[in-house]
Parts: sequence; C-alpha cells; structure tokens
Amino acid sequence: MKIVIIGGGFAGINLAKELVDHPQIQVTLVDKNNYNFFPPLIYQVATAFLEPSSISYPFRKFFAGKKNLQFRLGELLSVVPAEKKIVLNNGELSYDHLVFATGAETSYFGMENVMKNAIPMKTLNDAIEMRNTLLKNLEKAAICKDMRKRRKLLTIVVAGGGPTGVEVSGMFAEMRKNILLKEYPELDTSASNVYLVDGGDALLSPMSKESQKDTLEALTKLGVVVKLNTKVVDYVDDTVFFEGGETIKTKNLIWAAGVSAKIFDGIPKESYGRGRRMATDQYNKVNGLVNIYAIGDTAITAGDKNFPDGHPQVAQVAIQQGLNLAKNFKALANNKPLTPFMYKDKGSMAIIGKNKAVVDLPSPKWHFKGFFAWVIWLFIHLISLITYRNRLNTFWNWMVAYFAKDQSLRMIIRPEKRQQS
Repeated sequence: MKIVIIGGGFAGINLAKELVDHPQIQVTLVDKNNYNFFPPLIYQVATAFLEPSSISYPFRKFFAGKKNLQFRLGELLSVVPAEKKIVLNNGELSYDHLVFATGAETSYFGMENVMKNAIPMKTLNDAIEMRNTLLKNLEKAAICKDMRKRRKLLTIVVAGGGPTGVEVSGMFAEMRKNILLKEYPELDTSASNVYLVDGGDALLSPMSKESQKDTLEALTKLGVVVKLNTKVVDYVDDTVFFEGGETIKTKNLIWAAGVSAKIFDGIPKESYGRGRRMATDQYNKVNGLVNIYAIGDTAITAGDKNFPDGHPQVAQVAIQQGLNLAKNFKALANNKPLTPFMYKDKGSMAIIGKNKAVVDLPSPKWHFKGFFAWVIWLFIHLISLITYRNRLNTFWNWMVAYFAKDQSLRMIIRPEKRQQS
C-alpha cells in the first residue's frame, strides 16, 4: 500500500511515525521544507530566546533507518485523482492513498497592504525574518535623533488576541523591561509601546472567562496596551488604520490574526468547506474523492457530535487525526473495520510571561494561572518537541533565559546579496 503524505507538520509527522516498519505499507512524506518544526514556539525564535535548531529537525535524519518511510523535498502543484498521481515542482509521484496534511497559511482578510508590509508569524522563515527586522529597527532607533521616527521604530503592534498574539506581546513587554535599557543605553524605553489589538471582545476567545480575565490583567501589568473590539483595516506608510478611525504609527505590525487553508489544483470546489478547509467524513476521507484524505488544519471533519461545526485548528486535533488515520490504514491493510475520528479535548493553555500562564482543563473543569500554570505550559511544550535533542536544547535555553532574564541569541543573520558582475 503506497501512502503519500503532503505536509510534515503535527498531522503528517504523527501519521508517518505511527506507520513505521509496517510490512504492508510504504510511506512517502512530501514537504516544501526539509525539516519539521514546532509552530507553538516560533515566537521564541522570533524574539531571539530560542535558536531555530531548538524547535526544528531534518526529516531525512528523523527517517534514517526506517525502511518503509521516505522523504521527498518538493512543492505540490496539482493532483490528478483519475490517475492516482500528484505533480510536484520537481517531478511526479503515484499513490494508492493520498493524505493532505498541509496545515494552514496566514490570512490577511483581503488586505493587500497588510499582506505586503506586516510581519507574519506562521513559519520558521517568518520567525527569522521577524527577528532580523526587529533587531535592525532597534539599531536604527539607537542612532535616530528624531523622536517621532524613533517612536515608530520602537513601537510594536501585535494584531490577534489568540495564544500567539498574547505570547509574543508578553515576551516583547518583558524584553523592554529587562533587556532594552541594558543593551541599548541610547534608547529611552518610555518612547516605546507594545499594543495588542483584537477585533473581538476578549483575548483567548476559545478559553474560559477566568483565563481571559487573568490574561488581560497580567498583560496590562506588564505594560502591554490591550485594545479589544479593534479591527485593523489597513497598514500604509508606517501607519496602522483601525475600523473606528484610530491610527498607530509603527514600523512593526506583527500579524497573528488569522489563518486559512490552501486551495489545490485538481481538488474540486465541491470538496471544500468553510474556511477553504477540505470537507471530510468521520474517517477523514475527502468528500467526493476516492482514496484521498485530509487531516489537521486543512480539514473540516463531519461526524463528531461534540463538534458539529468542525474541530478547532489546534495541534491536538492534528495529532489525534494523524494517529487515528494511521490506525485506519493498518486496519485497511488487514481487512479490519475502520474507527471514526472523535476528538478528545485535552485542554488549552497560553503563556503570558515569566512565571505567568493560564491553563484550562476540560474534565474536570479546572483553571490554573500563575507559576503552576507556567510550569505546566513548559512541561507540555517540552515533551511535545519531536526529539530528545530538541528538548534538551530548548530546556537549556529556557533555563539560561529564566535565571539571566536574557539570552545571547540576538544576532542579525541574513543571506548576503551579491552583486552580479
């Protein structure tokens, strides 16, 4: 049985891992990057508290020695369901079963200027670009004599009040307090502001009211200016425009406000549901197609009575769908009955700053905050990293940052553009 998986994120890598050494199954994982990375921690790469290798790992090294797993570097161009093949930017692959685990991409809600000028927070490349941009703006601010220009360089606007927006704005607030004045004595930190804006009436909207309240209070104490019911409508000439007419001048608009799934050539329009997600049955098979499946953020799955409108686009859904589909592929290979997917909600959490986090557990309904919640967040994120090497590197960096209130990773590293002779 030849299974081709498109995408090596939470869903794809867990599906592949679960099929290791199965004698009747051959797996090929296709990804446009040659590494797996851990999205919940890219903001720490972006703020120079972790190095990229702490949260990423090469697929080929991970697959080494696993005889029935292969990796293919490539980008999907189209699917030809009638011929059971996919077309990549560097060739073709045939399949018996095709699995889309392509995740989601940043959504700018049709705002072209925001798409062109804001800093996204979705991929490892985004994180490195963001780190370089912010560090370069700090260096510019250090020699800028015009206070209005300096304020624009130092002001940070984070759009999106979900976990990523909360975590990155809390990190910036702590950096301003513990690092900027020490390393940039030329700067007056009172000239900088960190804004967190969201179009809804609460931060962390899927979480409990207690978590929303605790998060708002903690961020406000850190000095973050939180603006709720505030929608970004444009970003032009270093100015963020909001729906009510208010504006903020900044060189740093960080976009963590939304995601949408991707559209693929060869998949009919009828097979897509809300948010451009592929509509699947309870076994993750894409509606209207044969032997094509979708899992994770790119799928909207029917049949789960607890989630009639589809599952949330979070890591746990992707992981559990990957594991369940692997179980079903094994059952298919052995002519056994399939298991419908039912999501088990294990809770949600967000970190706000040092010794500050919120955790909601569904059964029983418990809410934690402060230091204990922070420890839970650290532990869960550590054990979720793909290898022991990643866990040790991340743990070491976190310990250094905790006791020193700092890190030594703030280096601007970017490819040099060579002039053509």
